[in-house]
This record gives sequence, C-alpha cells and structure tokens, in this order.
Amino acid sequence: MNLFHLSKTNRAALFFAMTLLPSGLVYSQSKRDTVTKEKQIEEVVVIGYGTQKKEAVTGSVSSLSGNALKEVPSANITDAMQGRVAGVDIGRTSTKPGAVQQIRIRGERSLTGSNDPLIVLDGIPFIGSLADISPSDIKTLDILKDASATAIYGSRGANGVILISTNRGAKGQKARFTYNSYNGFQTLFSKYPLMDGPQLAKLRKDANNLYTNSLYESDNANTDWQDQYYGVGLMMNHDIGVTGGSDRGNYNFGVAYFQQNGVVPLQSYKRLSIRGSLDQEVGKYLKVGFSTNSNFSINDFNGVSGAPILGISPLLSLYDQNGMPTMRTQQAIDQTFVQTRRTLESYGDAYADRTNAFSSYNNLYGEFKIPGVEGLKYRLNVGLNYRNSNSGNYTGKGVLNYNAETLSSAGIGNSLQTQWVLENLLTYDKTFGKHKVNFVGLYSAEQTRFNSSYISARDVPIDAFQYFNLGHAQGEVIINPANQGYYKRGLMSLMGRVMYQYDNRYMLTATVRSDGSSVLAKGHQWHTYPAVSVGWNVANESFLKDSKFINLLKLRAGYGQTSNQAVAPYTTFGSLSTVPYNFGDDNVIGNYVNTAPNASLGWEFSKTYNYGLDFTLFNRRISGTVEYYITNTEKLLLGKTLPQSSGLGSVTENVGASQNKGLEISLNGIIINNPDGFSWEVGGNLYANRNKITALASGADRNEGNLWFVGYNINALFDYQYTGLWQQGDPYLNILEPQAGAAPGMIKVLYTGGYNADGTPVRAIGPDDRQIINTTPDWMGGFNTRLAYKNVDLSIVGAFQKGGVLISSLYGSAGYLNRLNGRGNNVDVDYWSEENPNVRYPKPGGLMSGDNPKYASTLALFDGSFVKIRTITLGYNFNKDVLDNLGISNLRLYVTVQNPFVFGSPYYRHSGMDPEPNSRGDENQAVNSYKRNQLIIGTNNPSTRNYMMGLNLTF
Repeated sequence: MNLFHLSKTNRAALFFAMTLLPSGLVYSQSKRDTVTKEKQIEEVVVIGYGTQKKEAVTGSVSSLSGNALKEVPSANITDAMQGRVAGVDIGRTSTKPGAVQQIRIRGERSLTGSNDPLIVLDGIPFIGSLADISPSDIKTLDILKDASATAIYGSRGANGVILISTNRGAKGQKARFTYNSYNGFQTLFSKYPLMDGPQLAKLRKDANNLYTNSLYESDNANTDWQDQYYGVGLMMNHDIGVTGGSDRGNYNFGVAYFQQNGVVPLQSYKRLSIRGSLDQEVGKYLKVGFSTNSNFSINDFNGVSGAPILGISPLLSLYDQNGMPTMRTQQAIDQTFVQTRRTLESYGDAYADRTNAFSSYNNLYGEFKIPGVEGLKYRLNVGLNYRNSNSGNYTGKGVLNYNAETLSSAGIGNSLQTQWVLENLLTYDKTFGKHKVNFVGLYSAEQTRFNSSYISARDVPIDAFQYFNLGHAQGEVIINPANQGYYKRGLMSLMGRVMYQYDNRYMLTATVRSDGSSVLAKGHQWHTYPAVSVGWNVANESFLKDSKFINLLKLRAGYGQTSNQAVAPYTTFGSLSTVPYNFGDDNVIGNYVNTAPNASLGWEFSKTYNYGLDFTLFNRRISGTVEYYITNTEKLLLGKTLPQSSGLGSVTENVGASQNKGLEISLNGIIINNPDGFSWEVGGNLYANRNKITALASGADRNEGNLWFVGYNINALFDYQYTGLWQQGDPYLNILEPQAGAAPGMIKVLYTGGYNADGTPVRAIGPDDRQIINTTPDWMGGFNTRLAYKNVDLSIVGAFQKGGVLISSLYGSAGYLNRLNGRGNNVDVDYWSEENPNVRYPKPGGLMSGDNPKYASTLALFDGSFVKIRTITLGYNFNKDVLDNLGISNLRLYVTVQNPFVFGSPYYRHSGMDPEPNSRGDENQAVNSYKRNQLIIGTNNPSTRNYMMGLNLTF
C-alpha cells in the first residue's frame, strides 16, 4: 500500500475525462449506413515478417495510422504517440529541441538492463533514434505487446516491438507529388513559480537574516531574470515527396527539412532527411526492392540548461553600477555569473557546443516465388545501417564563470555505430477451402559494432580555434580511458511461426525461436523459447452470423516466453581499470580489477499470459478491445555482494525477479457519420499496470541503496512521510525531535514507533520511520475526438492520469530552489509563521539538514493526477471542384495548438506548471536522490505551448 498521503481525487476532472471517453455511445442512423455496410474494408496490421487481417490476429497488437500521427505535428513521433495506445507510456525526458522521449510498453521488467522496446523500420531492427524518422513519412505504426506477438523478434523484442512502415508507391499509380509543411512558434507553458524581489526580501527577514543582501543587492530591485533568459522558439517543417508506379513496380522518394529553436537561448535542432523506396517485379517469379532513410542533423547548444537563471536573486539589478548588463556579481554569500539571453548571444566564437550526426538506414530485399509450389516464397533481407556522431564544445576564457581569468577549455567527441543484418525467410501461404495456413521460417544473423572517443584540452589560445584543433592548446590535453569506448556484439537466430485459421472462426498462432547472443557466457549463449496464442471469432458462429448488432466478437488467449540479453558486451569477462601512482621517482600506470568475471551469466526470462476480447458493433460504428496480462520476469541481472576479502564489491549474476500485470481497455466509435454534413468520431483508452519486484539477490527483501524493495514497484521511493508541520503547544515535539533547533513550524513526518503507557512516544524519529512509497499511477489513458462539418474539421487529442506520485525537485531538497533560507531565490511558497500556521511549507531559517530544511525531500512529492489536452487542430479541406481546375487533387490548411490546457492536476493548481515531467531523475540536481529512469519535474528545459499553421498539398 502506498503510505504517502495524497490529495483527494478531483472528481470534476475525472468526470470530464470519462465523459470524453465513448463508454456510452449512442447509435445514430445516417443515410450512409447502407453504403458503409456494403463497402466494409478489412483492416490489415503488420505483425512482423508479414501482415494479417486484424480480425484474425491472436496476439496483442495495437496500430496507429500515419494520418492519426499527423494529427499532432511534431519533429518526433513519440510526441504524436502519447496517450494514443493503451499500455504504452511515453514519458517526457526533456523539451529540448530534438529530444527523444522514454517509451515503456506494459511497464518495466529489468532492474539494470534496458527496458526500451525494439524499433523495426521497414522490417529491419533500427539502431538509431526516433528523432531520425520524419513523422510525415510513416504509413503505419504497429505495436506488438505480448509474448505471442513479440516472440518472432526473439530477445530483441523482450520489452515490446514498435513496427514502423514507411510510405511506398502503388502499382499502376500515376506520379503524384505531395508537399506538407507547417510553421509555428513555442512559448513557455508557464514560468517557474519563483519569488519576486519583495517576497525574497521578506523571506530573508523571516529567516532571521541568515543571509543578507550583498553590496550588489537592494530591496528596491525587482528583476525578473526569466524574462531576460527565456524567449520564443520558432519551428518549421517542409516535406516534399513523389510517389507512383508502373504495372510491375512502384516507387516513393522524398526529402524533408525540420528546424526548431528552443525557448532557452542558443538551442536549436536542424534535420535534413532523404528517403526512398522501390519495388520492382523482375520476370514472373522474382521481386526486388529497397528502402532507405538517411538524415543529417545539427544539434546546437544541447548542453545549455534552463536552470542557471532560476536561483539568481531578483534583488540584483539588471545593470551594474557602470550601466553595463550584470554578468559577474554576488548574491548573499555566493559569487555568481548571471546568464542572460543577451550575454549568451554576444559571445560569438568564445562559446560553442554542436553535435553533427549522420545516419543511414537501408534495407534491400529479393523475393523469389518458388515454381511449382503455389504460395511458397523465399526472401532475403539485407539491412545495412550506419550512424556517425561528431561533437565539439568550447568555452572561452572567463566565459560563464565568475572568475574572468578562468582558462578556456574545449573537447571533441566522436562515435560510430554500424550494423548489418541478414535474414533468410521461407514463407508458405495457402488456403484450402475453409483452412488457411501461413508458415514463416527464419534464419538470421546480425552484428553491431560501436566505437567512441573523447578528448579535452585547456587553454586554447584563440577563440577562433574553438575545438577544431586541440593540438594548439597550451594547457593539458586529456585522454581519459573512461571516455573511450568500443564493443562488438552479434546475434544469431532460428525461428518458425505457424498461423492457422479454420473458417475464419478458429485461429492458432504458434512460434518457436532460438537466439544465440555473443555477449553471454559460453554454454549460456543459446536459448529456445515458445509462444502460442489462440482466437475464437464468436461472431462468425451460426448463432451470431446474422446478428444486426455484432460484427466482430473475438476471444483471444496467449502464452509465451521471451528473453532479454540485458548485458553489456564483455561483462562475462570482467574488467580492469587503470590508476596512476608514484613508484619511487617514476610516474607509472597500474591496473586493478574493476568488475569480476562470471562464466555462467545468462538471459533474463519473461513469461507472459495474455487474454483479450475484441469487438465491433452496430455496423462497425463501435469497436474496442479489452486485455488482461501477467508477465513474470526471472533471472534478472543484479549485482551480488562479495566478501570484502575479494577486493570487489559485487559480481553480476542472474538472481532477481519482477512481475507486471495489467488491464487495458480501448474503445472507438463513430457517433454520427454524414460525409455531406456533420460527422463525429471519438476514441479513448484506459490502462493500468501493476509492477513489483518479487525477488532480489541473496534472498534479500530490500536494497535501499538502489531503491529496490520486494513487493514494490521498480521505481519506488524510500523516504519519510510528510504529515504536516509542527504547531505551537504540541506535547510530542521535544520527544520526537529532541535535537537543538527543533521548533514549531518545522516539517512533521510519520512516526511508526511504539508508545508508552501514558501515550508518549518511546523514541525519537529516525531512519526506521522511512516508508516505501509506490509511485505507479492507479491508471492512465488518452482520448481523441474529431468533428467535421462539410469541409471543416476539428480534432482534439488528450491524455489523463489518476494517482501516482509526481516528483518535483523544485520543491524538494534535491534541487536548490526551496532552501527557505534566503541564500538565493526561492520558489514562491506559502510558508509557516505564527500568524499563518496552516500551510504546507516550513518556517524559513528553521532546523536545517545541510542547506535545506530537515525532511525537505518530502516536499517534492505530489499527487500525479491530471487531465490534459495535448493538441487541438482546426482544418479546412478545399472543394475538389475548385482544385480540379487548378490541377490539384488535395489541399488542406490547418492550425494547431499543442499543450493548451490542463485540468484536475493538484500540482498545476499548486504551481501553475505543466504536471508532466521534463527531466530524468539524475539531471540538474544538487543531490542525486532519484534514479535515471524515474522521470521528474526539474530544472531542465521548461514545458512549452506550441502554435502552428500548416498545409497539405497533393497534385
């Protein structure tokens, strides 16, 4: 049970969310119903190494069309996926231009390995970033969620699979040109809620003048430094394509350019993408083709943070005593460099931070129909992928530093990743009367090679040199072994899958896969695992076949095992590290054992049970899915503690276990369907995942250092539980908080000890009172609706969350903005005083722990509930009659606003800020209190609200 006290549920917000979900759709007859019924289109989904009619799928597969993704114009498809698919959680890690978000499919399984899903682009495993793929080039996106669906991809698909299919031409199609474009700008969703000058001056006085004004500060000053730092970010996207085909082939080629400037000074991201695909029949039996996606990106000043200005005192003037912009100054006792947009933009060659990346992802194939055996084909897929990144940074003398004489510094980094994939596929697809059989056999091999290096230097003599020739540096040139990297890893696989249907009523899918991984110990490299799923299309039984209301009613059940090679290359060998030391008069380099080898290191295993119900009702006006799953993961890779006599702390072994189970509900409906008048479509999803650790190394029930606790979720916290503030006259204050300085107005936390006969506590509050806090939401989901009247349409996409713990380091002790002592600026909080006792925040200058109020970490936790409108789009489609005279087949204009509204969020009401995270847990903190995959609201780039205008043109 979550012992952390959260605010009451916002019933109004919950009601708002549920009313948008189509849980009680009303069937409305329209004049188009008969036509729709007669022209039903069978939906096809990509399932890996083939396609299948959706009504015949027995595994858990969710799909998004390219048109649905385009409803959210963005540089990255993860932004468009948020809230659209049940069981898929898109966690925002940053709002920096070009940032990639965290994707979790049905929770997290591994404690130390990757929980990222496998991305497959046009049939080939994708080693790049989703930022490398232009959203306008995507035809469909299919997500494989259970073991029955993912087993065909083996160990790579242990955390789910995202299949991305790009646009291709059509046979016999005349050449068609498309131009898609949008332009827009970003503004702050809200400023960080900081104190102004008078508020900070009062705080310092209320904190008993622990810190007083420096010579440069004045109670009469009131500078809003955020106004001097954040700005408006511009963005634009242009995409040109040509597609077509002949009677024996098709083609698709295009080029796209995207650019975005951040609200933080100097930040920008540019991407040029070139894509192409070709399919061509050669003779009667052979078909060949390729697809390619190459891009070049420039990411400028990704290292510039949204944070430096936040702690600057508003009591400092914008200009110094000489009338120059304030740069180097002092607030309270801290010597400070003041970053403003004007300062950063004025540096020119004295400040540089750029990363150039080139990526090319290529798939070539040949498909041969074997003569004499109808339905039998052999296919060879060849994937050749290349990704290169070059980065450089330079900080000139005294730049961004209080000391104007600080030496300049520079660094360069390079990385290269290459991958080849060979897949041999034998496919047999045949229908015998009421029987349909599809068999796929696979033999594949792949290899990935990666190397990286980084070199830094000090005292570059001329700003113009920047990082382009570190040999000119007059100071130390550093090549740190820890910053150089190399690995090579390979995977070999055998797989067979059989799909059988009888009379479109009974379906069976059975898969066997065997993987051999180079990164595991010899004797443990290979593993074979099965998966099987069945389906029963009840709607096609005689007793429902003529139903006027039920079009599809399918029951599904599946079981499968997957595995995760969640091991870094060479882990089984152990490793050595170097250390410099003096040997007499000589300086030498020594070696010592850094990690212990393990000759029995093997796979992490997951076993999944999945049960599903698919339905379509009222002439396909309403459709939905309900699924329940349980995933048990065993032999998790964890560090097992070794005796101190070994000289090592731990060794990696297969010793842990975890469980994920959950419920997913998706529902879509066409409420009104009148293409000549008013139409209304709605959709929504609701899902809950319950994740917990079920075993740790050596039978332990907790690992407090890593925040792992048996019976609790992977991202649990371990802290005191906030219960309020100590008030005047409380008889237990001196007993529970006996240390000097304890007084009314300090934070009060839960006491879990015993009591004496007279009711007094038997001890003081201490480490034993810390609580395990589950952070997982009760449930999450999304909704979308589209209304159209003739040529005008309005689309709304939203998301919601109930419960869970939101971590905001702005208010806790991990940051530096809520010290309540006046040393720097503070978040605007209503703090305790004798005249104002019934508040959340403690008395300024009270009992401290380090530079923060004691127990201040508890102030970072909030109820994570929210209802959020992600996107509103208003569009107009020009009449065909008008366009035909101009030689245009389609023209659409639209305007979009992203992130416009938030409802029902306790954190939003408290701070005015976006309740979604903007940072990883280990970023931009004075104290590292949270794990990297635990997303928080921190001082990374702030959340934005985006406004765009675009057009789609086809001729």
